[in-house]
Amino acid sequence: MPSEQIVTDDLDLLLDALPPHISGPLRDAERRTDLLEVVMDLGRLPEARYPGREVVLSREEVTEADLQWVIARIGDFGDDNRAGIERTLHRISCIRNRRGKVIGLTCRVGRAVYGTIRVIEDLVLSGKNILLLGRPGVGKTTMLREVARVLADDANKRVIIVDTSNEIGGDGDVPHPAIGGSRRMQVATPSMQHAVMIEAVENHMPEVIVIDEIGTELEAQAARTIAERGVQLVGTAHGTSLENLMLNPTLADLIGGIQSVTLGDEEARRRGTQKSILERKAPPTFDIVVEIESWRRVSIHKNVAETVDAILRGYRAKPETRQLGPGGRIEIIDDSDREGGEFGMGAQGAGGARGGRPPTWEIGHRRNGGHIREYREPREPRAFEPAEPLEPEPAEDEEGTPFVTAAPRPASRITRLFPFGIPRGRLEQAARSVGANIELVDDPADADAVITLRNYYRNKPPALREAEERNLPLYVVKSSGVYQLEQALLQLRGDRGSTGRGPRRDPMVDIFRETEEAIAKVLEEGRPVELPPANSYVRRVQHQLANRYNLESRSSGKEPMRRVKILPLGTGTPFER
Repeated sequence: MPSEQIVTDDLDLLLDALPPHISGPLRDAERRTDLLEVVMDLGRLPEARYPGREVVLSREEVTEADLQWVIARIGDFGDDNRAGIERTLHRISCIRNRRGKVIGLTCRVGRAVYGTIRVIEDLVLSGKNILLLGRPGVGKTTMLREVARVLADDANKRVIIVDTSNEIGGDGDVPHPAIGGSRRMQVATPSMQHAVMIEAVENHMPEVIVIDEIGTELEAQAARTIAERGVQLVGTAHGTSLENLMLNPTLADLIGGIQSVTLGDEEARRRGTQKSILERKAPPTFDIVVEIESWRRVSIHKNVAETVDAILRGYRAKPETRQLGPGGRIEIIDDSDREGGEFGMGAQGAGGARGGRPPTWEIGHRRNGGHIREYREPREPRAFEPAEPLEPEPAEDEEGTPFVTAAPRPASRITRLFPFGIPRGRLEQAARSVGANIELVDDPADADAVITLRNYYRNKPPALREAEERNLPLYVVKSSGVYQLEQALLQLRGDRGSTGRGPRRDPMVDIFRETEEAIAKVLEEGRPVELPPANSYVRRVQHQLANRYNLESRSSGKEPMRRVKILPLGTGTPFER
């Protein structure tokens, strides 16, 4: 691959197709650089578009004669209203009125830029299926063209390009030299692209299929068929990120598809989630997703299946960000400011790699819950936070007085509050009622405190376990009534509330902690652990906690000394209270 990027644009051929009074100003060397497209609309001034600016090319309005001048010097328009200039990469798109008459032209400059995929060359040569995403004009098609050339010439693979609008290989029957030794199959009409994709595999024995702009459900299904036949697939799709693709029902099949499933009671309790959840439907068509920011900077999801699963389970999926540095050196940077994926599944983790390394996924079930979780740096204390964690002081009585699991932070500032399982509208109403200065956030990583219901706290879903790991104050209320929320917000603010009572310690918090420590000991040492004597309600909670970790438990002794013994898996009998 060339050590430097080499640009071939054949711009003179495009300028020759434009009327002289429009092309004249563009023949100046300064005007040619970074030219994106020339726009000609009937009855308006012609414009040249550059990154971030537009330049008027003539004081004469565009006439029908000007439009016909261009149409006579280019190829025929297809069903997608696109045409080209033979053996160039330029694309001319037309705008028609209701009667089909051409009233506007967009003349887009096509450039062959060699060396644009150096930042992802290792992935391209790995043989895995790759999907390129990015905003319009960022260079997806240019990179795709270079991918085809590198695989055909450098990797000596049989490459077939399915070229719907002749944008990859250029207009005409002879393809542009920029695709190297790749073969090109043209598509008569865009609606038949999926059929040509299958035809390419069945008739021409390719090792690689290259497709631009996968945009319909039929094309997504054809892409899956190709991938299942063992042919490497490289394509582009509309969307700027993997999260956008997950929200697109037409193209979601490219990353495995999303479906709603209902869990059984036991499985929901084991996972610590609701019974109705979203899951990936099938293996993804593409193994790798590359989000293009520019030719020199990309964000890469190397394992699409794991990333999609993580996002659906409420975690932040941070990609690997690469940048092309001086001398062609590839730098993997820690883009800690990048926002992770959010899929509306509630609380999420946050992202940052330890020690400046790329993010590392921890796969499989863990004792503290979750399936896929990202390593991250401990959160830096804000200016108003104490540097050391505060001592816990949880409390709640049976009448419903809220308790906390850590002391409240200083008042007289905006408190970022993460609500879990509590209606936001009701919480905002309670905040207005007591004058609490709070801001509701969607991620415990951004929160100063967490508020949830007692039932959720008992089940300890991943979001609440993460909050405890971060030493966040955890406010627990018995119900989501406005009065209960007002009392919790008063404690958050540092007041005692209208009852004149301060928070009292809830013994159940210590019981939860004691039981979880016993469960951890059983899992680590494989020996039974006996808990202190407790009443029937506490024993029932202890049995439920043991069952959630797939451990067996049983009660022994007589009241009031009856106690629970937690047993390793495969020993004992079904528990009795």
